[in-house]
Amino acid sequence: MKILHNPRCSKSRETLRLLEESGKDVEIIEYLKDTPSEEELRKVLALLGIPAEQLVRKNEGIYKENFQGKSLSEAEWIKAMITFPKLIERPVVIDGNRAVIGRPPENVKQLL
Repeated sequence: MKILHNPRCSKSRETLRLLEESGKDVEIIEYLKDTPSEEELRKVLALLGIPAEQLVRKNEGIYKENFQGKSLSEAEWIKAMITFPKLIERPVVIDGNRAVIGRPPENVKQLL
């Protein structure tokens, strides 16, 4: 399993704890330090089954200052998340060909 993780986020920490308590091997990807590539982000979106805009954190200052009220294409949203990784909703947990957003953390139980 992989988790796109932000250690400063309580929901991300809770989700990671649930994964670790399950006994699964977990690869932790701190996406603010190791930002996913366009290809990786497209794969995550495909696994989640959502458009890029639904993975964007709309309460972030970066969103409000730069993107609020704008209509961007799929490619533009992906580029925005790569340029500003704080925009990526967290945490995202990936298990093979399945993925969930760990908000609330209990969502990860779908993968366990």
